[in-house]
Amino acid sequence: MNFKKAVLTILFSLLLVRTSLASEILVSAASDLTGAFKEIGAMYEKETGNRVIFNFGSTGILAQQIEGGAPVDLFAAANKRYVDDQEKKGLIIPETKRGYAIGRIVLATPKGGVKLNSVEELTRPDIKRIAIANPSHAPYGMAAKEAMEKTGSWEKVKDRVVYAENIRQAMQYLETGSVDAAVAALSLVINSDTSYSLIPQEIYSPIEQTLAVIKGTKNEKKAREFADFITGPKGRAVMERYGFGLPAERK
Repeated sequence: MNFKKAVLTILFSLLLVRTSLASEILVSAASDLTGAFKEIGAMYEKETGNRVIFNFGSTGILAQQIEGGAPVDLFAAANKRYVDDQEKKGLIIPETKRGYAIGRIVLATPKGGVKLNSVEELTRPDIKRIAIANPSHAPYGMAAKEAMEKTGSWEKVKDRVVYAENIRQAMQYLETGSVDAAVAALSLVINSDTSYSLIPQEIYSPIEQTLAVIKGTKNEKKAREFADFITGPKGRAVMERYGFGLPAERK
């Protein structure tokens, strides 16, 4: 069996499994949503009896998986442009596209250590390694690099930067002591044992987090229902607790 045929066989097998699990929804979601979406998913499951399976990762990588035929029902990106790109490629149901959150980035350091209050402080000589999500495919990494560029810090610290696959891995580098600081998502540090300070929103482009139901899903109705739950009162309350800004409610 050649490689292409093997891949198609695996994808076909996955689709057969997904078809048999009619009450299961597969959601590809950006890593910054890990805590919030696990809570929202548990609430939704309790109310409906439908199971939600999450695939958390870098938005850019998740988009590539969907383009490759991964059997995803709902895509929750950390950046609007990825969903816009998928719409242009005919991969989503256009009317299901909506903003669900505005992300924030922070300067994070181990609790009990030095606290950084400005992006410029990343240039301090005692900050030897700085974790950010990879800006080539992670929206939070793009925002981190932009903030450092706008403050004139990037050229001074770029040789100290450690690239993580996604924003959750950047936090893991900080939590394990592999780096001295991280530019992280507020949603991941707000309930963590780390020190952090908000980075002013004026020095990076808005992180407009957007979701959409994938075209051709066998679970379209339930995917739409879960999208409504995320952007409804219960979902919004959870998102707000995790530090996300909220777009205007849909009428």
